[in-house]
Amino acid sequence: MSNLKVTLVKSTIGAVPKHKRTVEALGLHKVNKSVILPDNAATRGMVKQVEYMVKVEEA
Repeated sequence: MSNLKVTLVKSTIGAVPKHKRTVEALGLHKVNKSVILPDNAATRGMVKQVEYMVKVEEA
């Protein structure tokens, strides 16, 4: 099982409230900060929802 490196590249200011909560649930709080998350269906679904705000790489 691999991991994903998720980086917040766009501010959540002005974003849909549900998307703000999704970004926070991913563990992202500041722009240009990254987290390593497991590559599973739940994580992929959350990233898909806010793909316009994050950058995803294989880790």
